[in-house]
Amino acid sequence: MQNRSMRRARWGAVATGAALTTALTGAALTPAAWAADDPAAAGPVDAGIFVQKVDGLSPDFVNGVDVSSVLSLEESGVVFRDAAGQPADLFDVLADSGVNTVRIRVWNDPFDASGRGYGGGNVDAARAVEIGERATAAGLGVLVDFHYSDFWADPGRQLAPKAWAGLGIPELEEALHDYTADTLQSFEDAGVDVTMVQVGNETNNAIAGYTRAGTAIDETFADLIQAGSSAVREVLPDALVAVHFTNPETPNRYATYAAGLDTYGVDYDVFASSYYPYWHGSTANLTAALSQVATTYGKRVMVAETSWAHTLDDGDGYGNVIGAGTITDDYPASVQGQATELREVIAAVSAVGSAGIGVFYWEPAWLPVGPPSDAAANAVLWERDGSGWATSAASGYDPVHVGEFYGGSAWDNQALFGFDGTALESLRTFEYVRTGAVAPRVITQVGAVDVTVTDGSPVVLPSTLDVSYNDGTVEHPAVTWSTAVSWIRGPGAYAIPGTTAAGLKVTATVTVLAKNFVRDHSFEDASHSAWTFGGYAWPNPTSDAPDGGTAVTFWNGTPYQASATQTITGVPAGTYSLQATTQGTNSPATDTRTLSATTSKGTWSAPMSFTAWNEFHTATVPSVVVGADGVVTVSAAFSLSGGAWGVFDDVRLVAVEPASTVKTKLLDVALAGAARIDRERFTAASVARLDDAVAVGEVVLDGSRATQRDVVLATAVIAKAVLQLKRAK
Repeated sequence: MQNRSMRRARWGAVATGAALTTALTGAALTPAAWAADDPAAAGPVDAGIFVQKVDGLSPDFVNGVDVSSVLSLEESGVVFRDAAGQPADLFDVLADSGVNTVRIRVWNDPFDASGRGYGGGNVDAARAVEIGERATAAGLGVLVDFHYSDFWADPGRQLAPKAWAGLGIPELEEALHDYTADTLQSFEDAGVDVTMVQVGNETNNAIAGYTRAGTAIDETFADLIQAGSSAVREVLPDALVAVHFTNPETPNRYATYAAGLDTYGVDYDVFASSYYPYWHGSTANLTAALSQVATTYGKRVMVAETSWAHTLDDGDGYGNVIGAGTITDDYPASVQGQATELREVIAAVSAVGSAGIGVFYWEPAWLPVGPPSDAAANAVLWERDGSGWATSAASGYDPVHVGEFYGGSAWDNQALFGFDGTALESLRTFEYVRTGAVAPRVITQVGAVDVTVTDGSPVVLPSTLDVSYNDGTVEHPAVTWSTAVSWIRGPGAYAIPGTTAAGLKVTATVTVLAKNFVRDHSFEDASHSAWTFGGYAWPNPTSDAPDGGTAVTFWNGTPYQASATQTITGVPAGTYSLQATTQGTNSPATDTRTLSATTSKGTWSAPMSFTAWNEFHTATVPSVVVGADGVVTVSAAFSLSGGAWGVFDDVRLVAVEPASTVKTKLLDVALAGAARIDRERFTAASVARLDDAVAVGEVVLDGSRATQRDVVLATAVIAKAVLQLKRAK
């Protein structure tokens, strides 16, 4: 302890002697388009998207992007284009679009012993400096983002660099300090305009391989942050020092972190947060969390990472982090949706006041190296150049998170460039937030209608819809739903069409769930008395829950056990399916994760999966036989390595539906015939009746308990609608 305290005191003296800076302000960070005149004076500009002006936005506000993958992308042949589709240098396009700062991640040694890069841009110090030189040449400031790892660092993984493996804490502090100083000196020697340095990346639980025992900041963690901060003060006294955390949606998380940093006297200027709407709550909560830090501790605050999808399509044949199953309905997946999301995040940080200094969009230029049809050729480029998120070489360094999942860009649909490299208009949001931008008013999003009921309960669809427009307004038109809703039969998923008075076609998704015999299946009951927990398992409020707001969570720094068990009585004899959903990290294949059911007839089990944060997996035990006593014990048992983290939720024991013996050939033929009809030849009213009849037929086909009589009647409904078609005049 004494050595760490002495080292912190020595480095602290350097920090005290360095004047705090306003390096992120001034004309150098102001786009030329704003320098001569105040664009806000002219009012909103005509554009292809609508962006509401952010009133009171500081002229010094940092409009940032992280483009750390750029060199590898260019090596793989990616061509960036301006808004007109003409080939252009990426950094010139950024500067012309209102961006004023570039964030660059730095990994210590992202290469294996044979020199193969790990991917993600292969961004070691030398490549980071090269990116920084290009940014500076384009008039952009630079934020250097130290991960203190040889590959990705985030809340689920903070692996020590290979060269630091096995170091004691004093030696680790010294290595971190010296590496930071040496790397920053290389930026300085190259003439890179470094305005901010980030000491660690999403360091919620750990940094440089050191993991804290609890949620609070401890002395060792503080000393490691201070070691990096002191190096910044020594080499670049005019640069701001930032610390970076995530999960602002967790109550008091940021307050706890900031208090700990203050307790140990860590010298820093900026408290930075990641903020992704998919995972991190509302922008109002973001403002509140950052304001608490700014007000209590006098720190500047910013968002170091944010993004949104402009499409749900995949651009390169490697699946995306955000797709149809993971996106929320906060904004539409469109260029307008990106612009609205980015504008709201900028407004949320600006709302903190003068302490809110900026927002960075994460990897807006991480584009496909080729189309999905060329996936095999793309894989060659990802391996050769590191232009995908990870290569096979990274599996040796990080076998838990990479393993066999290496590949291309999982972010291409969240870029601010199209798949062909052309800048999307959402990139100009950085400029439009100062002026405002207007466009023809169009619908951007129709609120999803998802209704879930338990089998036997009535299905009630809403009488109105939420229809959003690009100008930020929302209308609530009435909707008429198809009569097909009355044909729902048994558990399953059903699509029910509807139409508004204005003719807008919409669809409601109705999910009918089989009766679940598990009590407190999603751990939302306050007492959790139905369950027995063992080891390190316990229900906690968490945004990581796949169902509801609570889930069983567990973690420990050393090998450990966790379990959740429930004995259920009164279950009718028969065959059942047991399911549960998990997510988790840092759990190798040698760990045990087992879902099981035990009855008087035997025990059945299935493995549960942990792959990566926010990757949910549902394990199924398909054929649990319950005897006449009606007793079932369901259990989840985990035997995990130190550092493994997991979530367990949404446990379901439901009766297995008998296989259908209904014959549907005539109904299939009727539906096929309806699909071949030339709708343009008939009146709208008669076509609408046909559409309703078709919906009835499709619902009957989806019904797990549809009878032969249902099929015959639905076929007749379609035949009648076809006969009643009236020719248009």
